[in-house]
Amino acid sequence: MSMILSASVVRVRDGLPLSASTDYEQSTGMQECRKYFKMLSKKLSHLPDRCTLKTGQYNINFISSLGVSYMMLCTENYPNVLAFCFLDELQKEFITTYNMMKTNTAIRPYCFIEFDNFIQRTKQRYNNTRSLSTKMNLADMQTEIKLRPPYQISMSELGSPNGLAHVSVGEYKGTGKISAAPHQRLEPVTLPGIVSFVLSLLCGALNLIRGFHAIESLLQNEGEDFSYVIAFFLGTAACLYQCYLFVYYTGWRNAKSFLTFGLICLCNMYLYELRNLWQLFFHVTVGAFSTLQIRLRQPQGKSPDYNV
Repeated sequence: MSMILSASVVRVRDGLPLSASTDYEQSTGMQECRKYFKMLSKKLSHLPDRCTLKTGQYNINFISSLGVSYMMLCTENYPNVLAFCFLDELQKEFITTYNMMKTNTAIRPYCFIEFDNFIQRTKQRYNNTRSLSTKMNLADMQTEIKLRPPYQISMSELGSPNGLAHVSVGEYKGTGKISAAPHQRLEPVTLPGIVSFVLSLLCGALNLIRGFHAIESLLQNEGEDFSYVIAFFLGTAACLYQCYLFVYYTGWRNAKSFLTFGLICLCNMYLYELRNLWQLFFHVTVGAFSTLQIRLRQPQGKSPDYNV
């Protein structure tokens, strides 16, 4: 039986789901298609505005406009014209109902979940072609699809559901190399994250200045301890590395952030005689705050399952 199974509205720039239909189907094929939904949502900014992905017995179609993409999953024998008419109707209603400024500034997933009611009603109409009242638009959509057919996304272009790029076995046979996972994008920066980044830079700069002063004092007084210079510069390196971990994704990122925070604590313990309690408290607190922000800013690929 040909039918529309589910649909969702996604922001193009970061793949944030804005609304979606409630899915009751829990078959293995549907679960697999949900993975493809998530993978596509992360690639929307690099794909044409009208695309189709064939996944065996199911098709995923979507259109994008004004920074928002409208995606739907249907059976492989569902007519292409009806599929894109359905998406076009979702698009018109969403643009009419919601201000684009709100969609651009949305932070939490499914902040327009009430749009699900319209998706469900429209899905029911398109699954019952006898009562479909949009036949006047079918001819126009048929002509448009013939003139500008949807881009066919290949499975190799999309990648595999586990997030690794699809590579044939023969391509690496005998090389002894394992393909690395592609660079992962981190979640959007928040205001507390920006504050922690600036404070870490400030702490690094303060350590660097004190380090140069310690060098000057060492040159003037031979009895000065050179280990203080090392402690200041290690503190600078630790603060800057925290900034790096906040901006870029690396392996063992959380463990590295905790080790870096430990180094900051050790440096400040060693510099106890050269700093008052407020200075020590400031440096350690900033280090802890930055570690927390690194922990909270996770890769987008590890975000929770957004399917309703």
